[in-house]
Amino acid sequence: MKRKRVIALSTCAIGVIFGGCATVQPRMDYARVAERVTEATGVSDVYRPDEDEQILPLVNERLADGLSVDDAVTIALLNNPTLQASFFSVGMARADAVQAGLLSNPNLGVSLRLPAGGGLANVEAGLAQNIAELWQIPLRKQAAERSIDATILNVARRAAVLATDTKRAYFAAVQAKELHDVVQENLNVATRLSQLAIERRDAGASTQIEVNLARTAVIEAELQAETTQLAADNALRELATLLGLSNRASELQLANALPDVPDRALSENALMRMAKASRLDVAAARQLVNAAEARLRTEHRKVFKSVKLGVSLEREARKSQGGRDVLADTARASVANGGLTAPEIQPRSGRDTDTDFVIGPSLSLELPIFDQNQAQIAKARYAYQQATKTLDALERRLVQQVHGVLDRVETNWRLVRMYRDRSLPLAKENLELSQEAYRLGRASFLSVLEAQRFLLSSRRDYVTALGQAARTLPEMEQVVGRPLAEVVAETNSGDGS
Repeated sequence: MKRKRVIALSTCAIGVIFGGCATVQPRMDYARVAERVTEATGVSDVYRPDEDEQILPLVNERLADGLSVDDAVTIALLNNPTLQASFFSVGMARADAVQAGLLSNPNLGVSLRLPAGGGLANVEAGLAQNIAELWQIPLRKQAAERSIDATILNVARRAAVLATDTKRAYFAAVQAKELHDVVQENLNVATRLSQLAIERRDAGASTQIEVNLARTAVIEAELQAETTQLAADNALRELATLLGLSNRASELQLANALPDVPDRALSENALMRMAKASRLDVAAARQLVNAAEARLRTEHRKVFKSVKLGVSLEREARKSQGGRDVLADTARASVANGGLTAPEIQPRSGRDTDTDFVIGPSLSLELPIFDQNQAQIAKARYAYQQATKTLDALERRLVQQVHGVLDRVETNWRLVRMYRDRSLPLAKENLELSQEAYRLGRASFLSVLEAQRFLLSSRRDYVTALGQAARTLPEMEQVVGRPLAEVVAETNSGDGS
């Protein structure tokens, strides 16, 4: 009995040690995702699966007084359902890590064999635990933890990409609105020119042809106004989709204009240094390499897949004593006692009443004769090599991405400056001079119309270039892995050259 209690207590202790804390609690992992997202985007309010009820008030608060680009990014990081769904992969990874730290359940075997002639059965029982996991679990847990790290970085990267896409969509919506405003302004100019042409025709200073040309310009401007209005509505719908909003997109009031370009160029060395240190996809690839390496070491330890240590117990069978003649036993007892006497309850002979129990330790070992886990070791080695090559490819691609985004940013900035400082002032001056000359009868209406079209084209090209420049800024944030403010601060520090 004492041995049985020891075995029972030992089993309970193993269960408490390896199973008592086996609960899946990914809350801290969600906090790590939020921390990574804040580092990459500068936004502190990030979705967490256990705080769903707080999202709607925060979204309404951000939408109350006009939507800035920062408000849009915050709402997207809180309310985008696709991003919300990706967070649960972190919880699943944590569940895998918990599972990796658990011992497999012990095996209990019981057999019962009955003697042919009756009697007590032969009983065999065994309790065994695979102790090979004791040296497999540490590496298994290490691989699972590295997988969690990689999952956290991947989810954070999705959030950073969503922030970039939201900024692009916001600036695209602002650009579409400003293009519509340019067309509206051109419609006003065309309307005034049409009225001036009618006045000159009525005064006998022009012909009906000029009036028709002026009316044609008004119709063209009206058609362009309808087209740009539809484009602006579509851009707002694209933005609303990223924000996870279900109300009408036309209700969004954008508070920011397209940002002007800075005067100072960015440092390529600073961008490269920040990208290598901060890119979430590169960091995730490094963690996948670490996880693959840990899995390779785990497979090496699985040469002996099963080493079961336990305790076994056996009770030998006991044959039946055979039939008993109760009347004869009663007669014998009565003669011996001189009167009617009941027979003894205990059997006459005790030589078969003892039952033998055998108890002791057991060991079961799977011999690695044919399967030495060589296939899984090779597979894990290939997975490790694949992860290493993937990391190398990302690091090489990063260099070209930094070069490319810097070229696009600086080219767009130069275009914006050219339109702002040279093309637009010249187009405005040409239109003003041609309108005055036409009013005085010194220029034809065609010259006014050409000047008007040149101004419209310059304004549209300027807004397009400004919008393109604005959209390359979040692209640069994505390539570098840091908010624009930190990128500019790093460049302005003077140590990036």
